[in-house]
Amino acid sequence: MGVLETRSLTKRYGTGAVAALDDLTVDVGTGVTGLVGANGAGKSTLIKILLGLLPPTSGEARVLDHDIRTEGEAIRTVVGYMPEHDCLPPDMRAIDFVVHMGQVSGLPAAAARERAADVLRHVGLAEERYRLMGGYSTGMKQRAKLAQALVHDPRLVMLDEPTNGLDPAARDDMLALVRRIGHDFGIPVLVTSHLLGELERISDHVVVLDSGRLLRSEATSAFLGDTGVVLVEVLGDPDADGTDAQTRMGQALAARGVTCRPRGGLIEVDPPDVRPEGAAAARDALRDLVRDTAADLGVGLVRVQPQTGRLEDVFRDGGAR
Repeated sequence: MGVLETRSLTKRYGTGAVAALDDLTVDVGTGVTGLVGANGAGKSTLIKILLGLLPPTSGEARVLDHDIRTEGEAIRTVVGYMPEHDCLPPDMRAIDFVVHMGQVSGLPAAAARERAADVLRHVGLAEERYRLMGGYSTGMKQRAKLAQALVHDPRLVMLDEPTNGLDPAARDDMLALVRRIGHDFGIPVLVTSHLLGELERISDHVVVLDSGRLLRSEATSAFLGDTGVVLVEVLGDPDADGTDAQTRMGQALAARGVTCRPRGGLIEVDPPDVRPEGAAAARDALRDLVRDTAADLGVGLVRVQPQTGRLEDVFRDGGAR
C-alpha cells in the first residue's frame, strides 16, 4: 500500500462534457511527489477530493489506506494541508493561529502550544510569531500556512502552490523547506506547482496532469535523463564574409551528415540513428567528429555536453514514452 492511490478517478461539474479529472489512475509513495500542470489542469480538484472535501463523480481513491468516500474525517486528521489561497485571519497572531489549528487537529492545549512554537521556528517565523498576520509579507503568510499544516505531526502533507506569489529568494527558501519535510523529517509530501522547474529541483517523483488527464507519472530522474542530444558551443572570429563561428560550425557538421540546428548561442546536435547496443560507440564517434570539425575550422570548442530532459518536454510530446 502506497501513501495514496487513485483508480479511474473522475470529477465532472454539472452536465458539462469537460471533466476536471478524467479517469485518473495514479499511485504516490514516500518522499516528495510533484503534481504539475497548467492552471486548470485539475491539481487543486484532486487534492480536495483526496482530502474528502469534494466527492468524485466516479472512481476510487485511498489516502493512507483510508477511503476518500467514507473516511474523510480520518484522512484530514492525519494529513497536513496548505491551501493555495490566502486564508489567514489578519487579526490573529501566528502563534495563536497555529496553536488553534493544532487543537482543531486533536492536540491538547499544552502540546499544541509546544508544537506550534517548534514548527514556527522550523519555518523561519520564530521572531515574528507574536505579530498579527495581517501585517505579514506574502512570504511570511506562506510560511504561516505551512506551519499550520505541520503542527499536528501529520503522516502526509499536501501543499497547493506553496511558492505562489513569492520572489525568487523566498521561493528558494520555501522549496528547501519542502525538501526537508520530505527527506529530513521523513513525511511524504504531495506538492503542486505550475512552474515546472521548481518540481525538477525538489521532487523524487512527478505526476503530470493535462486537462484532468494523466500524462506521465514517473521518477524525476526518468524525466531528466540523457536525451541523446548533444549541445555544442564554439568560439571564434567571423570569417571574411561575416559568418559567425557558430553558423560555420553548424554548416560544417551538416555537410558531414550530422543533423543539427541553432539553439540560442549553441548548436543542438541530434543523436546518431543506431541500434541501442551501438549507441555508446556512436556517441563517442559523434564527439570525435565535433572535435575534428572544430579543429579543421580553426574555431575554439568551448563545450560538448549531453542535453538532459525537462518537464516541458512532456507537454511538448504529449507525454508519449
